[in-house]
Amino acid sequence: MKSIVIHAAKDLRVEECEAGQPGPGEVAIRLAAGGVCGSDLHYYNHGGFGAIRLKEPMILGHEVAGHITALGEGVDGLSVGQLVAVSPSRPCGNCKYCQEGRRNQCLNMRFYGSAMPFPHIQGAFREILVADARQCAPADGLTAGEAAMAEPLAVTLHATRRCGDMLGKRVLITGCGPIGLLAALSARRAGAAEIVATDLSDFTLGMARQNGVDRTINSGDDPEGLTPYTADKGYFDVLYECSGAAPALNAGIAAMRPGGIIAQLGLGGDMTLPMMAITAKELDLRGSFRFHEEFFSAVELMQKGLIDVKPLITHVVPLDDAEDAFKVASDRTCAMKAQIAFS
Repeated sequence: MKSIVIHAAKDLRVEECEAGQPGPGEVAIRLAAGGVCGSDLHYYNHGGFGAIRLKEPMILGHEVAGHITALGEGVDGLSVGQLVAVSPSRPCGNCKYCQEGRRNQCLNMRFYGSAMPFPHIQGAFREILVADARQCAPADGLTAGEAAMAEPLAVTLHATRRCGDMLGKRVLITGCGPIGLLAALSARRAGAAEIVATDLSDFTLGMARQNGVDRTINSGDDPEGLTPYTADKGYFDVLYECSGAAPALNAGIAAMRPGGIIAQLGLGGDMTLPMMAITAKELDLRGSFRFHEEFFSAVELMQKGLIDVKPLITHVVPLDDAEDAFKVASDRTCAMKAQIAFS
């Protein structure tokens, strides 16, 4: 079977690899759709991000969905031919953090396509994927492309959960890539009254307006665009920082009202923070990392029509041209979510 393997920055190959057989509690899935994530792009464009670097070839991908082709012993509740979204979150269930219910912080996490540990955790971009049945969320009624969006949607649902009560809140989003737009959809579903978003790309800002953001600001063309929101110690109750860029975070902090909550989702490396402003305004800075149970909530919200991710899927590329998906996904002047069609 074919898989998508990253060897080094800009060295992406479609290679043959062995297709496994499902064991007890496992299923075999013929992949249908896989989304190119920001972390995939870091591996493709830079060979990693921050201190996390590729040390060996690694199959990429963790935003996937497909149809079950075989059931292992003891699997019930799933059926051959069924479309499932596959959660890449595979905590051990036994470490102290799993036992505390913080499974996204598992000490022995096996998250698809991650170079954090060594040997690396191989990813899900392969024609046949053998997965634990408990990773699979039945996606009846969705397209494969929609089902593959469950993973990034789960990221923003987890961040929204970290932010607490959202009803009637004024929300600022810095960074309008897929995570920024999904954060807007999640915040609105949770009851946000007003959403403002900033970015450097007119294309992504236009997509943000089309997906329910009340106002957008191009912070490159209008670097003082957030200044009116800094009066009287600030305006926004919640900030989703989705860019991983220090200037965006600093501008957002200046526009936060006292007691506001910052959810840091963007992973761009370490940043210097305006700690005096954070302290004086009594802001809560909350990291938000991955997800776990929110994955199944993401699928359910899409199935019920409560969150529509279809407009965010701007490009679909066949498996044999997989590198084109990475190239177009890197171009924020024309792409939001690029997906690879495996079948």
